[in-house]
Amino acid sequence: MIGDLFRANAAAVPDAPAASLDDAVLSWRELDRAGNRAAHALRALGVGHRDRVVVWADTALEVLPVFAALAKLGAVFAPLNARLGAKEAAEVARLARPRLLLTDVARAGEAAALASAAGIPAHAPLALSHDSDADVSEPALRENDPHVLFFTSGSTGRPKGVVLSHRANWLRGFQGVFRDEPERTVCMFPLFHMAAFTLALAAWQTRGEIVLVRSPTPEALLAAIERRRANRFYGIPLVWSRILAADLSRFDLSSLRECDTGTSATPLELVQALKERFPGTKTRIYYGSTEAGSVATLPDAEVLAKPGCVGRASPGVELRLAETGEICVRSPFLMDGYFDDPAATASALRDGWFHTGDLGALDADGCLSIVGRLKDVIRSGGESVAPVEVEAALAGCRGVREVAVVGVPDAEWGEVVCAVVVPEPGAALTLETLRAHCEGRLAGFKRPRRLALLDALPRTAATGQVQRALLVERIISGR
Repeated sequence: MIGDLFRANAAAVPDAPAASLDDAVLSWRELDRAGNRAAHALRALGVGHRDRVVVWADTALEVLPVFAALAKLGAVFAPLNARLGAKEAAEVARLARPRLLLTDVARAGEAAALASAAGIPAHAPLALSHDSDADVSEPALRENDPHVLFFTSGSTGRPKGVVLSHRANWLRGFQGVFRDEPERTVCMFPLFHMAAFTLALAAWQTRGEIVLVRSPTPEALLAAIERRRANRFYGIPLVWSRILAADLSRFDLSSLRECDTGTSATPLELVQALKERFPGTKTRIYYGSTEAGSVATLPDAEVLAKPGCVGRASPGVELRLAETGEICVRSPFLMDGYFDDPAATASALRDGWFHTGDLGALDADGCLSIVGRLKDVIRSGGESVAPVEVEAALAGCRGVREVAVVGVPDAEWGEVVCAVVVPEPGAALTLETLRAHCEGRLAGFKRPRRLALLDALPRTAATGQVQRALLVERIISGR
């Protein structure tokens, strides 16, 4: 059980840091005791075994005692995206049928209205406390009980609640955990995102520290690495690119040992730059999801030899490709299902296999590459086009800074391939330029038939993934 992790670390290394934000640091003793006080307060508010508690707050150390408290009570931690407005937040929160809403100071004024709109019986401030810091436990708690509920919109835009058990989260924390020293990892993700807690649990399984930042700017992340002598940083490719463009000489980064990446396509040039700018470090590429945890890992020894790959199945994971090319996964790290959504659960989990919705290809060595999304495949004139394949070809075109490829409805073709390009300053790009660049690289039906020029691609706030559905909507509406 996750609550045992806080108890064990507080007993073994009570004065060691468990978490930090700016200059504030929580030791393991402090975090465990604050978690106990929060647990007593939550119990007094009527929260018990299997109840769900929605937390609507920015990244703050105060979130972590609540996380610990709910784990000890056997209740379920359900964080809301802090960037949602009150109306959007209420729509998502309602799905969890929570017992309680907790908000930070910035959202306290909207708490009552949100609780009422979402049908939540009660609300309270995030900074919970109680006179007693005696340990709290729930005798009925079992390892397969739900521990967290993370909201994800998936490919449809309709929110779903991913339920992860204590067992799944405990085991996810052990994926690659063994090391000679405690892990001190800087977290670029906000505390409503699954990846933030996966990184935290992985560090905590080594009796280490999670280093939080208020905003993942290059300066904030680099300063946090220097301040806390972090030995690991996981950054999505977009964030690493911004870091590499910053003045690294201003910071002492000599403590770094691991410069990991993943989530979206990782260009070989980025890996080469990491090797050059951070000599002596290792870089691993990870592929996974909220529902599945880590699916595949490309080790440091192969990141240069296997460009475009995300690696072989992670330890403890079985991986296969369906007839459609969809990546399917079976492991002890899988979600229990989507909360109160049996139809979506039955669609995603079939015979013990999670169907990721991603399309993959395996090379002769069994290394996996992601070639697209099952629902992102463009059907044009009876042919199937994987957007990532076209994007890879167009990325090398002169004058292209960023590119995303989407399918746009068309009366004749069903869909046509549309290239959405952020050009380099001063570049005069035309559709003919792009199509000419694709000669010899792509079959005719895969080449773009439309071009849209933008100043920036719309991306998700937490992971930087391109919002393809939003692009299609803007193109259709003429925006």
